Amino acid sequence: MQLGIVFPQTEIGSDPVVVKDFAQALEALGYRYILTYEHVLGADPNRPGWEGYRPYDFRDAFHEPFVLFGYLAGLTQTLEFATGILVLPQRQAPLVAKQAAQVDLLSGGRFRLGVGVGWNEAEFEGMGANFHNRGQRIEEQVQLIRQLWREPLVSFAGRYHTVNRLGLNPLPARRIPVWFGGFADIVLQRAARLGDGWFPGGRPGPALQAQLTRLDGYLAAEGRSRTDFGIDGRFKLKDLPPAGWEAEIEAWHQLGASHLALSTMGMGLASPQAHLNILQDLQPVVAEFNQR
Repeated sequence: MQLGIVFPQTEIGSDPVVVKDFAQALEALGYRYILTYEHVLGADPNRPGWEGYRPYDFRDAFHEPFVLFGYLAGLTQTLEFATGILVLPQRQAPLVAKQAAQVDLLSGGRFRLGVGVGWNEAEFEGMGANFHNRGQRIEEQVQLIRQLWREPLVSFAGRYHTVNRLGLNPLPARRIPVWFGGFADIVLQRAARLGDGWFPGGRPGPALQAQLTRLDGYLAAEGRSRTDFGIDGRFKLKDLPPAGWEAEIEAWHQLGASHLALSTMGMGLASPQAHLNILQDLQPVVAEFNQR
């Protein structure tokens, strides 16, 4: 199981030197990857239709993943970069294909594209995208993106996209992995049919095990298994006292996760260095998994 970190988007600030130093320190500690999620736009929490729980608004900072990873690609040697997730249906599929290909090329094949349908209807509105058919569109988007990565000239006639003898240049040098995030059963089916991996939610336990059992069934129906399909869990360190961290990491390993991203956000840490201090404390665990 590879151990990575959730990039502390909302807490790291905007100093490029701090971002560089943070990534290079992670690499030196032996962490395998950085995972980000995204919001292009943040909403006013007082706007009409915004009732109920919303985890982020306009006051929360988010670095744009492709720009961030393009920046870090030239400053690191081994770290993998993963979006977990990119809200694909609010973006143009050919542009995402281009940006992902560039990050993968400039990083030497260290990029993993994680996608999902998103939850923020206000953001879709601001992006000029249809929120209500996003599940249908994401499947077509992934098919088009993969074809654009694979073929120098593409002709594609779908329900939502038309491409007539157009192509990316340069093409990626390899088949870029596409992973899916989301918790609904239809996401498990979509990941089994189209994906290279899945980002689950929650913690190890009966509910997650039941989801994995259903996923195994969907993979089997596609003639696949988890031997060629990844599971990238997420462990919010704030959820447990430090004495329980190592056991939680081991529980993810026993569950069969191929990756686990540790999140230090929401712990009331005062500086980027405070995030690194916690990740430094976990370095012996990282070293152990790197040797397995």
